[in-house]
Amino acid sequence: MAVGWRQAWILGLLAVNSPAWAANKVNLDYHVRLLPQSDQAEVRLTLAQGSAVRSLDFDLGDGSHYSDFKADGQWQLTPGKAARGVWRPAADKASLTYRVSISHGRKSGSFDTRMTPGWALMRGDNLVPAARLDQQDGIELVSRLEFELPGGWKSVETAWPRIGPNKFRIDNPSRLFDRPTGWMLAGELGSRRTRLGETEVTVASPLGQGMRRMDVLTLLTFVWPQVQALYPRHPGKLLIVGANDPMWRGSQSAHESIYLNSRLPVVSESGTSALVRELALVFGRVKGTRRSDWISEGFAEYYAIELVRRAGGMSDERYESLHRKLVKISQKVTTLRGERISSTQVARAVVLLQELDREIRLKTHNKRSLDDVLRGAMRLDNVDTKDFVQLSESVIGDSSKVLDTGLLQ
Repeated sequence: MAVGWRQAWILGLLAVNSPAWAANKVNLDYHVRLLPQSDQAEVRLTLAQGSAVRSLDFDLGDGSHYSDFKADGQWQLTPGKAARGVWRPAADKASLTYRVSISHGRKSGSFDTRMTPGWALMRGDNLVPAARLDQQDGIELVSRLEFELPGGWKSVETAWPRIGPNKFRIDNPSRLFDRPTGWMLAGELGSRRTRLGETEVTVASPLGQGMRRMDVLTLLTFVWPQVQALYPRHPGKLLIVGANDPMWRGSQSAHESIYLNSRLPVVSESGTSALVRELALVFGRVKGTRRSDWISEGFAEYYAIELVRRAGGMSDERYESLHRKLVKISQKVTTLRGERISSTQVARAVVLLQELDREIRLKTHNKRSLDDVLRGAMRLDNVDTKDFVQLSESVIGDSSKVLDTGLLQ
């Protein structure tokens, strides 16, 4: 028996170290040089073996943020409101280089992303735009990201595993094309770190921006046991970044990362938390389709309340007061359907989910709850309203009176 096991082990080693196996892995390196004097980054994609990829077809949005393309191989740019760029790499080692603007402003005068002489708060999704990858069969791209920082800039933070001082491993099993998505922050930074369960948590902001890093870590530590109990999958790393005005005074989640304006309270006067809402979006990853954004937004707002409540941070009286407020502000809502939904629609979605949770608990004698619907939705790539109703009724084991409503038509 021992001999057979040893032979299998040796054969396994030989397979792992065979040239044929190694040849299937091709390095794709991203090099980002930050240029604060021009409010840009110079991005270079380098394929160790260009012939491994037939083409990369990039979605450049309206094209206004990208410029100065240089490519080894063929580069075809189609300008317009839905600009695209197609790179067909040269056969050997091949690079594509371009520049991308960092600061993205709003009509209000605030910024979604911003670069200053001392720091940059940006989205990896913008550094490397989404692309359709056409690669040779049997090829696996091994992607890494490296930053070249300006003089005086001390560090850079991303949500990806660090493999060097300014270098990160990019690996997203759910996508064929591994690109460095999520919030990123570089410059002279202040940061706090801790480990919560299976997750390494970093809270970072530029120095002097008033970010309450310890308040954020304390609230996360407080609710984390409830987060672990609710969600079956936990990221290996979570990055929370923040800055003051003129950054947009809101919050937004991205790949394993959260942006939080440093003026936002960690917990609002009503008892809700933008931080916990974004945490629910990062962990839940429920994507509503076919005019069903109410599902993901409703889940996030519902659990922003519920997780704080379960952790003991909200009394029954405050919960009931918040419920009455949600009912009042959403009483004129007639539908939850739409490509983009309003804050009053989100409030009505939360009320609906609260009612659905009570119905599920009542009909299953407290054996099931809305948590089971959430976990079912998490197992699907996309969820529309019809899927949601079917999931809920499979949890109940019967039809739902709560979901038999014109709100979902």
